[in-house]
Amino acid sequence: MRILITGACGMLGVDLVNELAEQHELLLVDIKPLPSGISKSMQFIKIDITDGSGFFKKATSINPDIVIHTAAYTDVDGSESNADTAFRVNAIGTRNVALACQRFDTVMLYISTDYVFNGEKKEPYTELDSPDPRSVYGKSKYWGELYVQQLLNKFYIVRTSGVFGKNGRNFVSTIIDSARKGKGLRVVNDQFTAPTYTRDLAGAIKKLINTDQYGIWHVTNGGSCSWCEFAEEIIKNINIKTSIEAISTEAINRPAKRPEYSVLDNYLWRLQGFTPLRNWKNSLKEFIEKESL
Repeated sequence: MRILITGACGMLGVDLVNELAEQHELLLVDIKPLPSGISKSMQFIKIDITDGSGFFKKATSINPDIVIHTAAYTDVDGSESNADTAFRVNAIGTRNVALACQRFDTVMLYISTDYVFNGEKKEPYTELDSPDPRSVYGKSKYWGELYVQQLLNKFYIVRTSGVFGKNGRNFVSTIIDSARKGKGLRVVNDQFTAPTYTRDLAGAIKKLINTDQYGIWHVTNGGSCSWCEFAEEIIKNINIKTSIEAISTEAINRPAKRPEYSVLDNYLWRLQGFTPLRNWKNSLKEFIEKESL
């Protein structure tokens, strides 16, 4: 297939390129330069998804079989004070991508988030649960979902959570950096997630786009934990003695409201007969060992 990937220089984008390049023709879109993990011979287009007319002209002239839309404004706390930016990128930018796909009935895969839920359920959210985002970031991503559903007939919406990988700042790299600098850690123990390795997520997306099973999907690594438990597992894998203080969400007082329990149940993934992704602890161990973190 001819596949256009937005946000191709990001954490998930790079792993998607590595996963798909052998079997498909890839066209990469980003506003950042290509990182070292991507061959300079790849077809690369520097364009902003918030440029509606520019993106429409470029994407429709390429006429891909599928667009995988990973580009996003992901600063959760920053979204509270930069709501216009969050909605311009995550909602309007996604609408622009969907409109380009609409032109030739192109398939679109949109990466969304567990933050579209309010976190009050106390058990894993399935694809059948109704979103109720509480943060600006969550609302902007949910509006992206709505645009995709309203404008297109053939789409995949893939919600994921707690993403970590090589090509971008994430919770794992932040914890490791702090530990190596000898800093004590204070991590919330009353918010729960399902950590997800971008390499595993990219592999799952590769399977999904080879089907016509359109709709909403939850795709995460198996298992769940509090962010404090996540930090403890990271420290155990790097074998550095570091103090970790478990604190409450109230004590940290961050600008954006986080869902207390936003673990995603990969319910439809199992029903469709896909193999569940491995446990997050196994993925974390491999990530740290392979990347020599």
